[in-house]
Amino acid sequence: MTPQTDPQAGAAVKAADRAHVFHSWSAQDLIDPLAVAGAEGSYFWDYDGNRYLDFTSGLVFTNIGYQHPKVVAAIQEQAATLTTFAPAFAVEARSEAARLIAERTPGDLDKIFFTNGGADANEHAVRMARLHTGRPKVLSAYRSYHGGTQQAVNITGDPRRWASDSGSAGVVHFWAPFLYRSRFYAETEQQECERALEHLETTIAFEGPGTIAAIVLETIPGTAGIMVPPRGYLTGVRDLCDKYGIVFVLDEVMAGFGRTGEWFAADLFEVAPDLMTFAKGVNSGYVPLGGVAISGKIAETFGKRPYPGGLTYSGHPLACAAAVATINVMAEEGVVANAAVVGAQVIEPGLRELAERHPSVGDVRGVGMFWALELVRNRETREPLVPYNAAGEANAPMAAFAAAAKANGLWPFVNMNRTHVVPPCTVTEAEAKEGLAALDAALAVADEYTA
Repeated sequence: MTPQTDPQAGAAVKAADRAHVFHSWSAQDLIDPLAVAGAEGSYFWDYDGNRYLDFTSGLVFTNIGYQHPKVVAAIQEQAATLTTFAPAFAVEARSEAARLIAERTPGDLDKIFFTNGGADANEHAVRMARLHTGRPKVLSAYRSYHGGTQQAVNITGDPRRWASDSGSAGVVHFWAPFLYRSRFYAETEQQECERALEHLETTIAFEGPGTIAAIVLETIPGTAGIMVPPRGYLTGVRDLCDKYGIVFVLDEVMAGFGRTGEWFAADLFEVAPDLMTFAKGVNSGYVPLGGVAISGKIAETFGKRPYPGGLTYSGHPLACAAAVATINVMAEEGVVANAAVVGAQVIEPGLRELAERHPSVGDVRGVGMFWALELVRNRETREPLVPYNAAGEANAPMAAFAAAAKANGLWPFVNMNRTHVVPPCTVTEAEAKEGLAALDAALAVADEYTA
């Protein structure tokens, strides 16, 4: 689709937004949202005809790109057949979506509880774990994000939690492995893994194993920095959960449905949790949908005992029809394999080549279509390009980097001192190379701030 220019329409959209829309995670008077006119595949454009290659996948959810015709048609067909229906009934789209998801989840995660998104999926996973075990506490990692609702944001381990941290949510945070900024003075991935597991078991011991309902982890942390855990870490956590009777919850909201070159990131590590949360890529964000995949052991807890939770729009027919179409498209068009191949053959070597030439790149990490560049002022000291949770003038280097990316036709995903490379899983080799070239130009701006 060729972008059409209509600045007057864009100005009207922008004016209405500024007058009436309250934006999330923002100081309302300090933002300047782009008015978007349309999108297709890996691109979107504004009303002035400027086209951007989307290296954010929306908010890491358009795994099959924008406006896939088969998913659009499925939503239209469902709307003509049965637009909505209450969750207590058996509805074809809901049943089929659950079946397709359960076919792909690891282990015996064969029951699917649908939610409206990832945050409420994590809320319900925690509730299920607490009811199943009769225990109050939840352990989760620093450098994590699990959603913006009350329980989910308290599980979160980054600054977005601080304003809502009640100190009474029953959450205890611990350090997960991250060798580049190790908290364990490790020199190798093996050391980092062993010491992180020892730290976690010590935390369990000092908190009291009989008080802990769940350990909640992003399989690969997303907005916190795409830190792929070392081999053996997640299986070690699985073993600790089994040892102490703790429910193991994996958050696959961002990493799931092809993002890592596997259906779920858990498949990379050959681990099966007791509960797994999902959203985003399940239907490429075309209609809001999330859920909890539940093991047989936990499902049995609620076999004769009612589960005290639900949502009006749980398994909404339009959202589920979009999920069915999305999963089928991913299977038929080889989307998961494409993420793996383009990631390994184009994105990874391209990012590593950029790192060799740009002193602002301290670390490259990721897998599939799930990558991050850690930006630094000094490679030797690993001083971040901007301070932790920087804002205003302190964040100027990252703002300049982002502006340079946009000027080169790339919409970047920047967070603290990182830029994430998370294009749609359908991205072509040519599009990936286009994005890398734009990153190259933007990194030259970041280089200006290095020592």
